[in-house]
Amino acid sequence: MINTLKRDWLANPRADLLAGLVVALALVPEAIAFSIIAGVDPRVGLYASFCIAVVISFTGGRPGMISAATGAMALLMVTLVREHGLEYLLAATVLTGVLQIVAGFLKLGSLMRFVSRSVVTGFVNALAILIFMAQLPELTNVTWHVYAMTAAGLGIIYLFPLLPRIGRVLPSPLICIVVMTAISIFLGLDIRTVGDMGELPDTLPIFLWPDVPLTIETLEIIFPYAAGLAAVGLLESMMTATIVDELTDTGSDKNRECKGQGIANIGAGLLGGMAGCAMIGQSIINVKSGGRGRLSTFTAGTFLIILVVFMDEWLKQIPMAALVAIMIMVSIGTFSWSSIRDMRKHPLSTNVVMVSTVVVVVATHNLALGVFVGVLLASLFFANKIGKYMAVFKTLDESGLSGTYRVVGQVFFASSEQLVAAFDFREALEQVTIDLSEAHFWDITSVSALDRIVIRFRREGTRVTLIGMNEASATVVDKFGIHNKPEAVEKMLAGGH
Repeated sequence: MINTLKRDWLANPRADLLAGLVVALALVPEAIAFSIIAGVDPRVGLYASFCIAVVISFTGGRPGMISAATGAMALLMVTLVREHGLEYLLAATVLTGVLQIVAGFLKLGSLMRFVSRSVVTGFVNALAILIFMAQLPELTNVTWHVYAMTAAGLGIIYLFPLLPRIGRVLPSPLICIVVMTAISIFLGLDIRTVGDMGELPDTLPIFLWPDVPLTIETLEIIFPYAAGLAAVGLLESMMTATIVDELTDTGSDKNRECKGQGIANIGAGLLGGMAGCAMIGQSIINVKSGGRGRLSTFTAGTFLIILVVFMDEWLKQIPMAALVAIMIMVSIGTFSWSSIRDMRKHPLSTNVVMVSTVVVVVATHNLALGVFVGVLLASLFFANKIGKYMAVFKTLDESGLSGTYRVVGQVFFASSEQLVAAFDFREALEQVTIDLSEAHFWDITSVSALDRIVIRFRREGTRVTLIGMNEASATVVDKFGIHNKPEAVEKMLAGGH
């Protein structure tokens, strides 16, 4: 207990506190922007980001990862808010949390191992592009001052760490915000600031049970939205956890993260906030700024509510150009540039999966759909590849009246037709031995193929013997096979089903 506390909370307090402050400053305009996307008051996104970050710091399975209101989740809320209002959104947020906790107990976080590296890379690259694209409205139809401020901010972010000693002590994104805000105030520049994004809340959130009737009709309205929010939230959180695992060279508990996200969303819904999940951009800001422990996530949420409630007059003066510079840094740091360089070395299938994931996510802004397409393509390529690693070798005895077929490899739906085609049923053989000691049967389709082979040989008057089948294959064949069940064979030959 004490060792866990020290490792997760107190191993790196100074860097965690400073990183948390940087993340809190970057969270403010994003939370407001996501609220606007969802069609709700800015305080809904800000309260959600505060609650989710604080709760997940205790309940999450990935120290140092930032969770808050996100754009991917906001996009799913638009129709619900427009047609039914805020109270139904709060109820859907609570139900989203319940579904995520159930997913955690069902250990659905473990399904991440089925997501291939090329899908994760495509997901990361697509998010980097979306993060950059989200900054374009702040860089179009503006004066030259905005471009100058953004360029200066990027200069500070990349050059400040090169300074001796102090460059390693203070996170450069924080210095960027402080310096750019001071310059903007001193010169009296007429550029967009955080205050122009929307009205900031002036009170702390209070406990509110969603004001909706507790009926089946209400459940029918909110369940489809809650299911979608839960799925997208867990998917983005699991992907982000995997990326932070690699950045920090540490592991995480994906199933605990599912439960933690659920508890955090229930808390957000009861405090007047919208559903959220892990944020890849803010998580990378946190890691790049030195944040590694749970203290950085807790600090981000705590500083956020302090900033918006008690220091709103200062916060409103932060130029959006400074935050745009930070998010451009995030998009550059997030994008896997090595995936472009390595395209010549990687197999074509890997490149197709990665590019397809990027294209679908960027085109639809739907992370879940992009990952689904990537996983589907990766599975098809894998099945096709493994299906080719199956071969059948035939030998005849000296008399030419009996033969042995040796099956080697994996037999499943993708290779079953290849298996049947490898046998010659027109040969006049009295005895056929099928050696399966180097083969493995995986599914009903492969068992059906074996049935067809045995039955066709027997129809030609050939005796068939199966030898060497391993225990796992034998279990599947005994359960689903029909070649040793005369009634089933007769029914099949008669055209029955």
